[in-house]
Amino acid sequence: MAQGSGRRPLVADKRYAKAGSKRPAKQPTKRSGGLWGLLFGKSKPKPRPRAKPQPRRQTAKRQKTSRPAKPRGMIGTLLLPFRWLLRLIWGFSWRVGVIVFTLVGMAVGYQALNLPEVTTLLDGRAQGSVTLLDHEGEIFAWRGDQFGGVVTAQTVSPHLKNAIVATEDKRFYRHFGISPRGVASAVRINLSEGRGPLSGHGGSTITQQTAKLLCLGRVYDPTEWESESAYEKDCRQGSLWRKGTEAVYALAMEVKYTKDEILSIYMNRAYMGGGAYGAEAAAQRYFGKSANQLSAAEGAMLAGLLTAPSSLAPTNNLKRSQDRAATVLRLMHDQGYLSAAETKSGQEIPARLSSAAEARAGGYFADWIMDSVPSYFGAQTAEDVVIRTTMDQRLQTAAEEAITYVFENKVREGSKAQAAIVVMSADGAVRAMVGGRKTRVSGVFNRATQAKRQTGSAFKPFVYATALELGYSPLDILLDTEYCLDLPGSGEWCPKNYTRKYYGEVTLARALRDSLNVPAVKLSEAVGRDLVRRVASDFGIDNAMAEGPALALGASESTLLEMTGAYAGILNGGSSVTPYGVSELRLVTDTEPLMGRSGGMGERVIRPEAAQQLVWMMEKVIAEGTGRRAQVPGWQAAGKSGTTQAARDAWFIGFTADYVAGVWMGYDDNTPLSGVTGGGLPAEIWHEAMVRVHDGLAPKPLPMLAPTPIAPVIEPERSNPRQRRERIRPGQEIGRAVDGLLRDIFGRN
Repeated sequence: MAQGSGRRPLVADKRYAKAGSKRPAKQPTKRSGGLWGLLFGKSKPKPRPRAKPQPRRQTAKRQKTSRPAKPRGMIGTLLLPFRWLLRLIWGFSWRVGVIVFTLVGMAVGYQALNLPEVTTLLDGRAQGSVTLLDHEGEIFAWRGDQFGGVVTAQTVSPHLKNAIVATEDKRFYRHFGISPRGVASAVRINLSEGRGPLSGHGGSTITQQTAKLLCLGRVYDPTEWESESAYEKDCRQGSLWRKGTEAVYALAMEVKYTKDEILSIYMNRAYMGGGAYGAEAAAQRYFGKSANQLSAAEGAMLAGLLTAPSSLAPTNNLKRSQDRAATVLRLMHDQGYLSAAETKSGQEIPARLSSAAEARAGGYFADWIMDSVPSYFGAQTAEDVVIRTTMDQRLQTAAEEAITYVFENKVREGSKAQAAIVVMSADGAVRAMVGGRKTRVSGVFNRATQAKRQTGSAFKPFVYATALELGYSPLDILLDTEYCLDLPGSGEWCPKNYTRKYYGEVTLARALRDSLNVPAVKLSEAVGRDLVRRVASDFGIDNAMAEGPALALGASESTLLEMTGAYAGILNGGSSVTPYGVSELRLVTDTEPLMGRSGGMGERVIRPEAAQQLVWMMEKVIAEGTGRRAQVPGWQAAGKSGTTQAARDAWFIGFTADYVAGVWMGYDDNTPLSGVTGGGLPAEIWHEAMVRVHDGLAPKPLPMLAPTPIAPVIEPERSNPRQRRERIRPGQEIGRAVDGLLRDIFGRN
């Protein structure tokens, strides 16, 4: 158009490039709405509003950004819905994650605010402990839940601390309470071993294990749980919800406490077998030392118990515990806690048990003590109790060795016969006790205290004690001939001697020495069975005794402990004895005892002169009679053997001036012993025990009194009853004695 015509040009100035340049190609128009528009958009795009003129540089940039998208291939088109789904999932997930993180943070914060102080969490036992001391004050056994005292990560042996971390949670000082790597590894192991993902290995950190030990802060309530075992089972459940709450509690502990405080709680509350809770109790229980004195081998052994404290306890299987400790030492070396030389030394010289631990928690003696004290101070105690006992560990070892020696050397291989032994002082203080052939056991049947067996001829000293108390002399004569009695409802009963022979006129001393049955029955009938029962009962045989004339031959039942205590009464001069094992009982926190001695000497049963004459008679049993195998070189000893009908029980009980010992032998099912009498193997066990008991002691004479020789007298069958009555002390109940004597004089012979 000509210039100056007055019309505006159709094209704006500088709309195009310089003259001669080509006009830009028409740009394709984008559909609106992205993917949505691509799939469901309108067929005609909206007209683009005319843009204002821009500088050339901006126009170029605009042209660059508005470059058309490359056409999508078939795969891209197919993936479009999945990309949309992923964007949807991501958008949902991060929002949910923020909510969960917030809720978990609030839960952790709430738990952390409600956690108690560390000092209140260190002792987590359900019941108290019982510490047993011997007569010298040395610990020889524990019972109950033992807690030796508080240890911390700073005061405990570094070897134990390092062993626990190396074994239980090597990243303990680097994680925040839970270990995703540990959980993933545990799940992988469980699945590879054919278990469920949460069954078996848990991948728990030390913090999580501590949370479990604390039962997530829940305290035992008898109204909520039927028993403490139900409470503990509930605390150890492994459900998914439980794992989640456990993780929250562990995170709260990490917020509230330091790492060393968490480790201290764990070391004090963890059960380490043998009734020991916590590192200090375990160190004392197994090694007899404090937890701050443990060597690398000892620390490794305790740390190795944490996975299975009962089965790995060294008191159950020392070799297995040592093998586990060797593995722990290797882990400590791999993680830099031990040098190669230290590891090798600990594996070649493994930890050993202390002498108290080797005693298997006190065995039969400790079991008897726990049964003899009130349950609220024993098995059911809620306090920490210390009991000082009468045990002498040297004598206990002597008794155990004696039984072991005889069964290994003088009993046929494969025999199931059992034996028991009790050693006590003359006042009834029990110094040693073995309740069966297996001496290093606990919690099993104790044949020394629980087995009631017929006593046989071991009962005869009480028949002679009754006669001596009534004025008889050991030199009085009895006629050993065939003798029968008519028993109401049973007919005629004729006792026989063990040898099936009769020996005519014999003194009381010889009748006891050779354990003749006929004279013993005659004498019992003469003095009266009621008096014999009373004397035996007063000496401590607290059982229903036989009613018939077989009373004199030991037809009654008794325990070995009772019989040994009754013989102690003969030794001490004729006073009754209550066998006892407790000297005093007190709480750990108290200095004054709550209980004193539980037994001892009681009232007098027979005169000292009668007791001393009986000792003189019983000394002949060992020196010249049926108990010769029991002789103790250099010592005077007195005693009596006993064998029951068909040899179902064999006894030997006797004493020196210092100690009384009783031995029983037989089968638990009452099977007759083959070729065994009380003067045989039981006497040999007694001999072996007493030789060891008296090793190093100066010999002392027995408190015995020889009878004054008297002129020969007419046998009792022809003596004057009035003269016999005059020998009975005034004040005695003589009616039965006189009646028996008259029957003996005029009865059938």
